Amino acid sequence: MNSVQSIPVVVLSGFLGSGKTTVLNHLLTHRGGTRIGVVVNDFGSIEIDAMAVAGQVGDSMVSLGGGCLCCAVDGSELDAYLEKLAAPVHRIDVIVIEASGLAEPQEMVRMLVANENPAVRYGGLVQVVDAAEFDATRAAHPETDRHLAVADLVVLNKTDRVDPAERARIEAELAALAAPGTPLVGADHGRIDPELLFDRRPWTETRGQLSFEDLLAEAGEHAHGDGEEHAGHVHAAYESVSFTTDQALSPRRFIDFLDRRPAGLYRIKGFVWFGVPGHRERYEVHAVGRFLRFDPGPWGQGEPRRTRLVLIGRGIDGPGLLDELDACREADPGQAGPESMWGVLRYVPRPPAEDVPADDVPAEDG
Repeated sequence: MNSVQSIPVVVLSGFLGSGKTTVLNHLLTHRGGTRIGVVVNDFGSIEIDAMAVAGQVGDSMVSLGGGCLCCAVDGSELDAYLEKLAAPVHRIDVIVIEASGLAEPQEMVRMLVANENPAVRYGGLVQVVDAAEFDATRAAHPETDRHLAVADLVVLNKTDRVDPAERARIEAELAALAAPGTPLVGADHGRIDPELLFDRRPWTETRGQLSFEDLLAEAGEHAHGDGEEHAGHVHAAYESVSFTTDQALSPRRFIDFLDRRPAGLYRIKGFVWFGVPGHRERYEVHAVGRFLRFDPGPWGQGEPRRTRLVLIGRGIDGPGLLDELDACREADPGQAGPESMWGVLRYVPRPPAEDVPADDVPAEDG
């Protein structure tokens, strides 16, 4: 991976009591070696429950040995804190913003998309919904419908508190309220697979005899007891499909595939080789739910021109997805005109020439 890549910023939203902090706690305790920066948008000087496993945090920024940086801020301070978190000295891999239960998540999304700091990039909006209080929340907060409409991923939390028929009803309503194709993940006690949002790195940092990861896992065991030993195995509910090819992909057919991706396909990550003249960079693709982004960058020295993708979902047709990706192969990408890349470039944050160092592109390609 490119060492100067921007840091994805994921917004975690939902009304008071929906379980955002519980989801955040789960991400922190199952993050592997990933260094997470956390911004908690409290709009007040309350204690942050999300840090219960690693010490209480007030209204100041702290740096933990395990790599969590946490801030309690209001919206006006967001840019300044993102700049601090993105400083290379912290080596942060991903930033999670836990929005206030009374915040307008679409405003945070607008701020992140408009942010001119090249060190950070918008990484998707995750809306947490309380299954047990769904109807009451909608009645008290009609703006729920608006928030769901802009979500990239919906987490239906506290599913253990409703019966199967009620859950099915709520899921049907959520599907109607969210944008078409928005993935819906069910969870109890906020347990979602962190891999749906970010890559977990191997844990290497230790303090004394135990790593922080060991200590966090141990704390989780004491907190949950023997009855919840399955908490660390949420990944078992998801399927992963890998696709690799040395043949270029047609940008038009690949974008069509992404536009038609099924709701159960939560995440797509990897690198794509299009081979179109003038666009022979390596395109990193990142999708969380409906959110999609391409980041062009140079190929490494001696790195083969190759597409490598990982698709993560639930209830997906793995062989069918691979067949669709096979159909995206392009035998002669050199014959494609620049207009074939327009669909891809819609999801590039700025023109590639502003971001991408010179590649070993033939002179005739400009």
